[in-house]
Amino acid sequence: MTLYVDADACPVKEECIRAAERLGVPIKMVCNGGIRPYPNPLVETVFVTEGPDEADKWIAERAGAGDVVVTADIPLAAKCVAAGARVLKHNGEALSAANIGMALATRDLMADLRSADPFRQGGGKAFSKQDRARFSSALDRLLRGAAR
Repeated sequence: MTLYVDADACPVKEECIRAAERLGVPIKMVCNGGIRPYPNPLVETVFVTEGPDEADKWIAERAGAGDVVVTADIPLAAKCVAAGARVLKHNGEALSAANIGMALATRDLMADLRSADPFRQGGGKAFSKQDRARFSSALDRLLRGAAR
């Protein structure tokens, strides 16, 4: 089992590292750059070439059954779910075969709404302490479940 983290703009990198250390799980922090390598031997920082979705492609090519992927990218999550990996969003929401279709449809609908109204401002809600706590708890459960 490997924990893959889509590390560019990931707000829960430290929580991922703490969970991996606690449970002895190897972790791959995949990014285009901008983060420093971690001294822990369980944590491998993978730098991919710059370009759109290069980190996503790298993760999608490797994640599979028994692995856990942390990402907010819904298309990447769909590929990982299809490959048998367990996927967790930054807010602690698990994505699976049962709900990934709805997540993709919602993403596409929101993209259409944004493109239809160029003056639409704002984004989603701010990342909260509750989101961080929910993520940490969900990640522990997911890692323990994948280890079985």
